[in-house]
Amino acid sequence: MPVLTANSRRDIEIHRYPAVLYLLVPFVALVLQALLPHWLGRFAYFDLPLVVTIYFALARRSPAQGMFLGIVLGLFQDALTHRAIGINGIAKTVAGYLAASVGIRIDVENLLIRLVLNFALTLVSNGIYLLIYRGLLGMDFAWSWLDMILQAVGNSVIALVLFPLLDRFQVRD
Repeated sequence: MPVLTANSRRDIEIHRYPAVLYLLVPFVALVLQALLPHWLGRFAYFDLPLVVTIYFALARRSPAQGMFLGIVLGLFQDALTHRAIGINGIAKTVAGYLAASVGIRIDVENLLIRLVLNFALTLVSNGIYLLIYRGLLGMDFAWSWLDMILQAVGNSVIALVLFPLLDRFQVRD
């Protein structure tokens, strides 16, 4: 009976998608994140680039790719806002790394596990954002635990719809 090592297990379970999906989904997430808060005031409770980062990091199971996607989406998201450049990049980089690292160690095909991870990583990302903004930069940043929890719930609801939708585009070997 063959024994699967951690590396062979990781190689077996990596999901692949069409190349255009890797470009289109993050682009649409960034555009929607920039436009929808102007049309829908409460859409600020969602962070679409973070949800996309978590999804692809969990699916690809590569901490380096999860970090890279987090850096790119976070920096572009920072460029579209009036806040300091790099804060979202750092927070999404950590979230992408943690998502991919967890994806290597446990089975993340279960939707409930994905939702819990999305909820937890949203809180981690918000905590890093708060730490950098208030602790390192010393800038005033209005926040509340309720807003952080509502954003984590909102991201989980988006993930509930987005994750199964993106799963349909997996390239089967």
